[in-house]
Amino acid sequence: MRKAGILLHISSLPGPYGIGSFGKAAYDFVDFLIRNKQSFWQILPLGPTSYGDSPYQTFSAFANNPYFIDLDLLVKEGLLKKQEITATFANPRAVDYHKLYEERFDVLRHAFKRFDDQDSGYVTFYHDHRTWLDDYALFMAIKGEHDGASWQAWPHALRMREASALKQAHERLAEDIGFYRFLQYKAYTQWLALKAYANKNHIEIIGDMPIYVSYDSSDVWANPTLFDLDEKRQPRHVAGVPPDSFSKDGQLWGNPLYDWDTMAKDDFAWWVDRVRASMMLYDWIRIDHFIGFQHYFSIPYRAKTAKEGTWETGPGIRVFEVIKQSLGHVNIIAEDLGVITPDVRKLLKETGFPGMKLLQFAFDSREESDYLPHHYDKHTIVYTGTHDNHTTKSWFKHLSQKDRKYCYDYINHAGDSDPVVSLIKATLLSVSETAIIPMQDYLNLGDEARMNMPSTLGDNWRWRTLKSDFNTATSRKIKHLTTLYGRANGRDTNTKETNKP
Repeated sequence: MRKAGILLHISSLPGPYGIGSFGKAAYDFVDFLIRNKQSFWQILPLGPTSYGDSPYQTFSAFANNPYFIDLDLLVKEGLLKKQEITATFANPRAVDYHKLYEERFDVLRHAFKRFDDQDSGYVTFYHDHRTWLDDYALFMAIKGEHDGASWQAWPHALRMREASALKQAHERLAEDIGFYRFLQYKAYTQWLALKAYANKNHIEIIGDMPIYVSYDSSDVWANPTLFDLDEKRQPRHVAGVPPDSFSKDGQLWGNPLYDWDTMAKDDFAWWVDRVRASMMLYDWIRIDHFIGFQHYFSIPYRAKTAKEGTWETGPGIRVFEVIKQSLGHVNIIAEDLGVITPDVRKLLKETGFPGMKLLQFAFDSREESDYLPHHYDKHTIVYTGTHDNHTTKSWFKHLSQKDRKYCYDYINHAGDSDPVVSLIKATLLSVSETAIIPMQDYLNLGDEARMNMPSTLGDNWRWRTLKSDFNTATSRKIKHLTTLYGRANGRDTNTKETNKP
């Protein structure tokens, strides 16, 4: 069955408090998807962002971002007063993470002070999630005590997790630990209520799982033996990708690499737990940098660029065999962009996961690309571009004259029509079972709406939609194109206001 969806991260939803949330605008967006015959809502990782604001560098692979907790829902619960919100926070068009960091947690502490930690829902949540929640809450409380410093800069006893030091921290920081548990309870319950509303109305959620975790995370601090660390618990090698046509120095991501041999000794239990947690949050899991399971690029920790790295062999199919044995069938999408070797193709075939195709990768007039739609098979997910690419409007401006002509000829773009619409049409027309279009492309936005420029810091992850973006003209275009190319969600999608909070 042919399906379609839209890529729009939670952070870019409209709303009055500086960043998108799990509240009214999110439910309105689900209604927007329903009206326009979509089947999927794809988002970026939900984790709590750290320095650099990237959802791919988070303080935990299991936690949710407290910034997405909807404040108005807390007001309805009696945990906040309206004046405690509006008196402190301005509402910029783009996300201002520095402002959020300075003000949002103060607002949420008001709610925490009114919260009853004997609430039955909270008690159940804590019981179900304590295997990661205890470490995460303690990690964040200690981090707060040390002005946000990386755990690498903490006192030796805390850095090395000496039992007496951890016990003292639990006693000293009990209130802060409770606060961070509370934040996860509210973030999880609000998100799962939103997901239930989407699912009830036949919208499935595609979530994003980065293959690697941040060094400054509770995952690495609490499980150091699972990562390639030295005796001081500093990384020996870090992740990235080698130089290519997009980056002459490659990309130095800096994430610690896994110690796959150690992970194999307990049948990849950490990965099983991670996938199990993601199955609760999403209907489909897009594993970012899937090729890293077959071979990964290892860069010395002190290297200045990725040029010094080497390719190493990953665990291959073994991880996914264990996941299937432990959890049964899991809906996984393999982000197989990058160096696609025969071994990677073999792994993708063995797993049975659909891979990804990007039309923005297809048009190089010097050679024929695997990303040209006539090479696709049905078992793929096709995109115009992703969060790491230019918006399609901007992408056309950056193409060489030869490549642009090649693209126009291929997608049958002619006359004064909009080339962005022509590329969307070519994407939806393709044989791929599922087509996902970034919201920026449906809105025909340029560089101002790009989410991320890889290997840069300071101005990423900030774009936001306006309420007026979801207007009748936009709806008409999306619904028409989705229906025209046989991707309309034909199930009964009547919504009821009573389903909303």
